[in-house]
Amino acid sequence: MSEQAEIGVIGGSGFYSFLDDVTEVTVETPYGEPSDSLFLGELAGRRVAFLPRHGRKHHLPPHRINYRANLWALRAAGVRQVLAPCAVGGLQTKYGPGTLLVPDQLVDRTKSRVQTYYDGHPLPDGSVPHVVHLGFADPYCEAGRQASLAAAREYGWEPVDGGTLCVIEGPRFSTRAESQWHAAQGWAVVGMTGHPEAVLARELELCYSSLTLVTDLDAGAETGEGVSHEEVLRVFGENVGRLREVLFNAVGKLPAKRDCGCGNALTGLDTGITLP
Repeated sequence: MSEQAEIGVIGGSGFYSFLDDVTEVTVETPYGEPSDSLFLGELAGRRVAFLPRHGRKHHLPPHRINYRANLWALRAAGVRQVLAPCAVGGLQTKYGPGTLLVPDQLVDRTKSRVQTYYDGHPLPDGSVPHVVHLGFADPYCEAGRQASLAAAREYGWEPVDGGTLCVIEGPRFSTRAESQWHAAQGWAVVGMTGHPEAVLARELELCYSSLTLVTDLDAGAETGEGVSHEEVLRVFGENVGRLREVLFNAVGKLPAKRDCGCGNALTGLDTGITLP
């Protein structure tokens, strides 16, 4: 690609639409079409590629997002570090609406999503990815986590440092019994889009960190009618401005030179394919 970036942000149009000199770039991948074009611009002296996770018209539900194409497109554009904000429900009453939590662990409770590039299926160019098994004990890049935490504190929004993000299939919200089960495990928040993004990023040797905004207390953590789509949208809308400011601040705090282990995730493994 002639247009390149170094940092990727997976989020909605509210994160890039007001930037000057945004370039829209269409990227083809061996895995089909990404959710949308990449929107490239400059922020804090860094080249950033923004990708609307659900498409610019928010037409893709969580279980139909082409996560493999999305992460591949970002890497093809030169991206090596990814920040991924998402809306979540709080599983503990102390994590109420408006809480910003930067998770350090993840639990996958999805059911139907393709979550690896290394599945032995031939690609359009004739190459065949080998079956490989990557370490994933710590799913998030610590450098990205620390940049996000520092950015939030500098803005005056004290974040929660660490916690487990439980990712469910969606698009429905949890039943009370499911929510109570998740909470009983000690997990912090629940969402629908944080997986398989994190593991696919690791398989491409990308740094990946998430910023989760709590928009509601999940069904089992509160009484009443439970979670509604309208409630989620309302709280997210009330907080998207400050989330954007924290996110943009975090971009400037990401290290110019990576010294974490994310970029060496495939060292010593014969994957059978060449990454872009």
